[in-house]
Amino acid sequence: MKLYGYWRSSAAYRVRIALNLKGLQAEHISVHLVKDGGQQHKPEYIDLNPQELVPTLVIKNTASESELKLTQSLAIIDYLEQVAPDVNLLPKSAASRAVVNSMALLVACDVHPLNNLGILQYLSNELEVSDEQKSAWYHHWIHKGFKALEVLLEQHSGQYCFGDSVTLADVCLIPQVYNAKRFNVPLDDYPNINRIWDNCNQLDSFKMALPENQEDAVI
Repeated sequence: MKLYGYWRSSAAYRVRIALNLKGLQAEHISVHLVKDGGQQHKPEYIDLNPQELVPTLVIKNTASESELKLTQSLAIIDYLEQVAPDVNLLPKSAASRAVVNSMALLVACDVHPLNNLGILQYLSNELEVSDEQKSAWYHHWIHKGFKALEVLLEQHSGQYCFGDSVTLADVCLIPQVYNAKRFNVPLDDYPNINRIWDNCNQLDSFKMALPENQEDAVI
C-alpha cells in the first residue's frame, strides 16, 4: 500500500492513526500542499485523485497488476475496517455504531471542511480577508463543533470518545484538536475533549501518527 499525504493534513493524519491501530504498513509518499503552488495540483497527482486533495491510498493487486485508488479519509478507513477487522474502530451494535459515526462525522464533515487549507487560502486570496478575520472564522467553527461534541462526550465518553475503547470518533477528533492548538484556539471549555486528547496521545499508534513525527515534517 502507498499512502499519499502531507504531514499537516488532518485527513491524512486520520488515516495514519487508523493504519497504526490496525498494525498495517504503508509506504508514505509526501504531497506538499504548499510548495510549487501545491503538489496536489500537479497532473501526475490529479491522475490519482481528481479532487486534488490528500490522502490517497493506492493498493496494488500483485496477481492482476491492477491498482485500487481510494480517496476521502473516511472511505479509506472504512476499507481498512473491512479488510483488517481484527482491530475494530466501530462498535458492533447498530446503536453504538451510529453514536460513534455521529461524533466522527461531526468533526470530519462539519468542522474540518470549513477550516482546511483550501478554504483558508480562498478566504485570503480570493475574498482578501485579513489574517484577523481568517482567524476569527477558524475559531468560530472550531468552537461551534467542539461545543456540540462536548455534550455528546459528556453522555458517551470514558477514557476515549465512546467508552474505554478507541473508535473512529477518536481517530477524527485528535487531528482536529491538533490543528485547533496550532491555530491558538482556546480549549479550556472542553474538559472531555482535553482528557481524550491526553489519553489518545499516550498510545503509540497516535504518537507515531503525529505530524511532527512524519518524514516530511518541517518544524
